[in-house]
Amino acid sequence: MADLMEYKCPNCGGPLKFDADAQEMKCPYCGSKINVQALAAMDNELGVKSDSFEWSKVADKQWDEGETAGMKVYICNSCGGEIVCDESTAASKCPYCDSPVVMKGNFEGDLKPDIVIPFKITKKEAKERYYKHLEGKEFLPKVFKDENHIDEMKALYVPFWMFDCDAEASATYDATRTRVWADKKNDYVKTDHYKIVREGSLCFENVPVDGSLAMPDDLMQSIEPFRMEEAVDFQTAYLSGYLADKYTVSVHDSIGAANERVRNSAIDELRNTVQGYETVRNTGVNVAIDNGSCRYAMLPVWIMNTTYDGKNYIFAINGQTGKTVGNLPLDKGAARKYMFTRTAIAAAIVAAAEYLMLFLM
Repeated sequence: MADLMEYKCPNCGGPLKFDADAQEMKCPYCGSKINVQALAAMDNELGVKSDSFEWSKVADKQWDEGETAGMKVYICNSCGGEIVCDESTAASKCPYCDSPVVMKGNFEGDLKPDIVIPFKITKKEAKERYYKHLEGKEFLPKVFKDENHIDEMKALYVPFWMFDCDAEASATYDATRTRVWADKKNDYVKTDHYKIVREGSLCFENVPVDGSLAMPDDLMQSIEPFRMEEAVDFQTAYLSGYLADKYTVSVHDSIGAANERVRNSAIDELRNTVQGYETVRNTGVNVAIDNGSCRYAMLPVWIMNTTYDGKNYIFAINGQTGKTVGNLPLDKGAARKYMFTRTAIAAAIVAAAEYLMLFLM
């Protein structure tokens, strides 16, 4: 069955129909009329191109013989996180959910990281960043700020897939500008419609995708960016004294997330070039990549678990830049008091205004 082409109204997005009486295209919703010849360019869009994401080279480096000697792999029975450390490191608790972990096995069949960003933030600095993050939070329970409330802090190398590619992107938009004026008899409104086309070439480097199922993706995206120019070739020595999470999302399963980040970034870049219009509506976009490749990276993150009111809260601190993120509990009593005070003030202002109006009358 052949694909159907539907002409859309550039003003409201409704379906345009040919009006035999007017010999023009007409929108049944907003009444806009458009000359048929003005839509001739749309006929060229009948053969719509689809996005093209082909990654030609992905990480495939294997561990060398004897390289993993003295290293251990633990697994968390609660969240499934896999933790790597050297034999001198105590890995008795999961850095994600704080549950006990047990010995699992070896590295057979696993990929070896290509690059690593060594830790720069110490444990002391990480604590300072954490407490600074809590400053100025009005509705944060006081006990949450007490140092003895920190259950444990762990320095963890988190697995990431870093994607590089070139991209060709194109997009079309319907835009409007409106002019309003009046004379002695009438008010006038004139709306001009524009069809805008944008095309461009973009280069993407180190697009990160979290390779751990145990680590929340939104948490990892929130501590970005990492300064990838400081990355070095991976050596097992960097793991000494630290924990490292094994990837539990394969590079092939991560490609979809990389495609989405590349596509969204390309769309944003093109959209930012469309300026000076009152309304802009995207009517089509195409993104195709070339020279796609990927590296396996280990990035430094401080993980901190805290508990409050029977719930576990996880915080992440970028082990290179110190950027701190995490969800915070709410002191409901303080929040209710704040809302009551605001409501009382608002009511007093309204009452005063009404009294003033009566006085003036």
